[in-house]
This record gives sequence, structure tokens and C-alpha cells, in this order.
Amino acid sequence: MSFYSFRVVFAVSFLSVFVSLECFSQSKLDSIQVLDEVVFVKQQIPKEIIPVQTLSGEILEKLSAHSVADALRYFSGVQLKDYGGIGGLKTVNIRSMGSQHVGVFYDGVEIGNAQNGVVDLGRFSLDNMDAISLYNGQKSAIFQPAKDFASASSIYMIARTPQFKENKKYNFKGTFKTGAFDLINPSVLWEQAISEKISSSLNLDYLNSSGKYKFRDRVKYPDSNTVAYDTTATRENGDIEYFRIEHALFGKINNGEWKTRTYFYKSERGYPGSTVKKEPGVYLNEDRQWDENFFFQASFKKRLNKLYSVLFSGKYAHDYLRYLADPEKDEQVVIIVDNTYKQNEAYMSSANMFNILPNWSANISVDYQWNKMDSNLKEFMNPTRHSTWIAAASSLYLNRLKLQAGLLGTFVSEASTQTIPQSDEKIRKDENWHRFTPAIIASIQPWEQYDFHIRAFYKKIFRMPTFNEIFLTIIGSGASKLKPEYATQYNIGTTYGKNMNQPFLDKIEGQVDLYYNEITDKLIAVPGGQNFRWTMMNLGRVKIKGIDVALSTESQLGRDLALNTRINYTYQQARDYSYPELDAQGEHDSTYKGQIAYIPWHSGSVIIGADYKSWGMSYSVIYSGDRYTGSANIKDNKVQAWYTHDLALNKSFKWKSTMFKATAEVNNLLNQQYDVVQNYPMPGTNFKFILSVNF
Repeated sequence: MSFYSFRVVFAVSFLSVFVSLECFSQSKLDSIQVLDEVVFVKQQIPKEIIPVQTLSGEILEKLSAHSVADALRYFSGVQLKDYGGIGGLKTVNIRSMGSQHVGVFYDGVEIGNAQNGVVDLGRFSLDNMDAISLYNGQKSAIFQPAKDFASASSIYMIARTPQFKENKKYNFKGTFKTGAFDLINPSVLWEQAISEKISSSLNLDYLNSSGKYKFRDRVKYPDSNTVAYDTTATRENGDIEYFRIEHALFGKINNGEWKTRTYFYKSERGYPGSTVKKEPGVYLNEDRQWDENFFFQASFKKRLNKLYSVLFSGKYAHDYLRYLADPEKDEQVVIIVDNTYKQNEAYMSSANMFNILPNWSANISVDYQWNKMDSNLKEFMNPTRHSTWIAAASSLYLNRLKLQAGLLGTFVSEASTQTIPQSDEKIRKDENWHRFTPAIIASIQPWEQYDFHIRAFYKKIFRMPTFNEIFLTIIGSGASKLKPEYATQYNIGTTYGKNMNQPFLDKIEGQVDLYYNEITDKLIAVPGGQNFRWTMMNLGRVKIKGIDVALSTESQLGRDLALNTRINYTYQQARDYSYPELDAQGEHDSTYKGQIAYIPWHSGSVIIGADYKSWGMSYSVIYSGDRYTGSANIKDNKVQAWYTHDLALNKSFKWKSTMFKATAEVNNLLNQQYDVVQNYPMPGTNFKFILSVNF
């Protein structure tokens, strides 16, 4: 029997055993594990067994944030890579693990990208979002697909579920945004009750922006403080136009629910590139990118009896990307690049939860995913990847003690075929990876009368090399021999909450987490003699120590004035231990024990929100400390700290049965000139105006 046949037989047999089980006793865990997911709007810092941060409800709506990437800036332990402007690529790095270690889930199903392992979070609007949660390690609930256990950190995006007032069959929300960068951004959300148990949601979003903004370009000679040039320029070729449409169906059944979601996104954008130029003040970047992203996903969850519950999920996705770089329009481009990439993905999952005792449950999940990538590159390998995940997890609740343990098995097989142009000969290469990784989680509430919890977890995980890392490391070289990148996580923390019932302080909640992460066999890029020829190698080792602090308060100042605050702070020491060897002079490499690229030692954010009758105000500050562009922590690589202040004011009013809301925003209030990524300047002070209507 082949390896794949064995896996299929094993999975089917396992599921058959669980389906045939009958119930003999009532389980209290039914109310914890199998109910529909609930979003707690008022509780800003949930007391979960795993460190979690959540933005939801009115707090999410009031932020000066319009994409998921914007909202994640307010979480501790997060580094957002933003390449500037409305249309710039936005990726997230959590606790310095790397963007490829972050799993992004939309309504419980992961958004994949086998090409480079990175999800552009700027593609997802907040208009249709009910909550965003960030988990370090994994989600606390064990009743979930196996892929949910396969990431070092996870971002969960929860879309709105239609809720209708009595005798009302539909909801409508229209929004129009305009302001700086010649922004035009209308969106529509229509929710319809089809029957008593079935509802639908349709969301359309269009955006057009020139992306133009002024920035200051000031360069000094490296050997002195003499200014080489100091100029104000306009960021060009940052335009973007996109259209997004989402349709979802929501169904209720006895002891369960089902959902479907169809997503389509199409965009064209310019990439202005870095501001490093041969001629001061001249920026000729004219690179263009076209994207088309489509997926359809569905899930079905039901408690079949008191003993057994099942969750089925499935998805198909197709992604198209075209990138054009012309040396006649961009002096940094050596040869013309006009490449297209196509990805296809199919995914299915079965999660099965068994309530063994009132305080003891177990879950077995089996997931399968197929990925295929094609490109117009010459001699491209056209890889196909088959991945299977089998996760076994168990949770035990003993009064105030909560314990979880899990084991994830990952089985990946990859095949690629390369055609040699001279002979039309086809070369096939196969690669297999089989790995098992554990996780142990614990939480205890020492005193019943105090809302104080101590929690800890250990988790080992790895990430597969992406298609880009394997097949595009050296042009025309074929596949490279790479091992998976291992990550080990340790975390210990506390949460505390108290209802103060004081005149100026109603409630206070906080959490503190200390963590240590270590990455081995880290994939790093090594120059190959020419600027565009690099080789990926397993040479890296990174050790990360840090602390995350989050504090939130709620206050009711009189009958009409409410005030809430949220403070996040992160300290991280992320050092590169890749090259411990001594050279001929008995010295270490300049990168040894250096802080890795773009990781600040100190970062944080403050959000202050106030509501007075029909008025609302939100003020936020984001700070990122000094950092370096590489592990060689030398003066030439240093990037200055940056901070931004954002202010938003809104007014709600009602006319007949229609609710209106007008919002004015001032972003980067103090006109801070800064780069998130070196030589990719961010906008200065800019304005935005939003009008929304609900009926």
C-alpha cells in the first residue's frame, strides 16, 4: 500500500470510529466547545488560556483603520511591514517569527499563499468585519481544523453575521470615503433574511486613488554629517484601483450551523519602489502589478449527540498575479520582467470532538490541501504539493485549572516537472516531508474570588519552504534542497480584571506575557554573485525574548459621557545567532547576536475613545523604536524611531428611520516623516471623510 493510500484509509477509519460512537452521559463541555462563536464586544481582553488580543464592535469601527493591516498596528508584539501609501503591500510579523509563521483565517478557514507564504492584509476591508483576534501559539478551543494548530501565531477575521430586528427582513449599510491621495471609496453592505433560518450578506467595495503624497528626502554622506541633498518630492506611481465583492450565506440547523462565502478581488497598482536613486530628486519607478483573487469556502458544524460533534470545512481558491518592471522606465531594473503566476488550491477538513467526561474532551482533525503553481518563466518547475495534517488534542478542566495538549502530524509530498528547451526532455523531482510537533498549554486561577489567571504554553512548529524559496532561488536552477524552518515557543503570562465601580473607573483589565522563541534552520537569502541571483539556505538561527503588556479601562463619567482606553507595549530582543564561528582574527561575524532586521526593541500604542450622546471621538498613538535594516547593527543600517498620532471625530443622527454617521479623520497629526521600511517613505498629515447610512 502506498503512503497516500495509507493516509486516506487511516483518516477514513478514524472518522468512522468517531461517527459510530453513541452518547451515554451529559457533558458540561457542550456549552463551551460546540456553541456558535460569540464575539464579546465589551470585554476588550478575554481571559483565555492562550494569549489573545481582540478588537471588535464599536472600538474597531472608531479606529483610523480601514483594512485589517491597519487595525493590527494596535496589537502588542506586532510588526507591520508597510511599503507606503494606499496600495502598498502590507504584511505582518508577530513576535519576530516572520510573516510566513502567521496563519490568517477568515471565518475559520485559512487564507493560503503557497507561492511566498505571505498574505497581503490590505486586501481585506473592515466594513464587513465584526472582530479581529490575534492568538500567539494557537486558538484556545480544541474543536477546530488541523491547520489551525499548524501556525506559530494566528489572526482570525470574523465577518459580520446578519442580525435583524423584529419584523425586519433586511439591513443596508452604504459608506463613502474620500480625502487625501484623491481617494474615492464607496462600499455597500446588504443583509437579507431569506427564511427563518437562512440569511445572506452581500458586500461590494470599490477604491480608486492616485496614491500621490509629498515626502521629504534627506540624505547625508556616510562618513560625515554633511547633507548630500535635502528635497521635498512627490511619491509617484503609488496609484491603486480595486474592486472587491463578497457574498455569504448563513444557515441554522438543529444543534448546528452552516456557512458559505464567495470572495473576488481584482486590482491594478503601481509600485513606486525605494527612493534610492542615482540622481537626487528623480524617482522613475514605474513597476506595475495586477492581482485577481477568488475563493469559495463552506463550513458545516453540528452536534450529532451529547457525545459527538463534527465540523466540516472546504475551500477552493485561484490566485493570479502579473508583475511588470521595465528598465526603460525604472533605472533600478536591469532586464525587463513581465512575469505571471497562477496558483490553485483545494482544501477540505474534518474536525471531530468527543466529550469523554463532563470536564474532559478530545478532538481529532484531519485536513488535506492541494496546491499547484504555474508561471510563464522559462524552465519553470510547475510544482504541485499535497499536504495532510492530522491533529489530536485534548482539554481537561479541573475546577480552576485548565490543561490542553496536542500533537500535530504533517505529511507533505511535492512533485515538480521541468522541461529542458534544447531537448524537450522533462525532468521530474519529488520531495517528501513528515513531521510531528507537540503543544502543551495550562492555565490556573489561584483564587476563586479574584479574576486573576496564570497561563503558560509550550509549542513546537515548523513551516514548509514556499514555492518561491524552493523554485525561484536561482533563475533557471531548478529546485533547491531545503529543510523546514523550526520554531519553538515558550510563554508564561497573567491576566487580571476587576469591576471597580468607582466614579471615574468602572472596569480595568490587563495582561502581561513573557515569551522566548527560538527558530532553527531559518531560511536566509545568500547573494549569488549578481544582485538578482540569490540562493536560499538553511543557515539561520534566531533567539527571541520579549514581553507584551496590554491594559484597558472603561469609565462612565456621568449619564452621557463614556470613556475607554487601551494601552499596549512590547519589548523584544530578537538576536541573530546564525554565524557563531570566529574568523582568522578571532572575531565574530558583524551580524552575530545583532538585532534582526526591522525589529524595534520598544513599541507600543495607545487608544482613547470617548462617546458623548451622539458624538464620538477616537485618539490613537502608535510608536516604533529604533531598529536596523539588517542583523549587522551598525550606524549605516540604523532606522530612526517613528510615531504617529491619529484623531477621528464622528457624529450620528437619525432622519425618519434612517441612521446617518459622518466621520472626519486626521492621520499623522504631527506630520511625522518616517519609513516603516527603509527608503519607502510614508505619508505625512492626511485627511479622510466618511459618510455612512444605515437602514
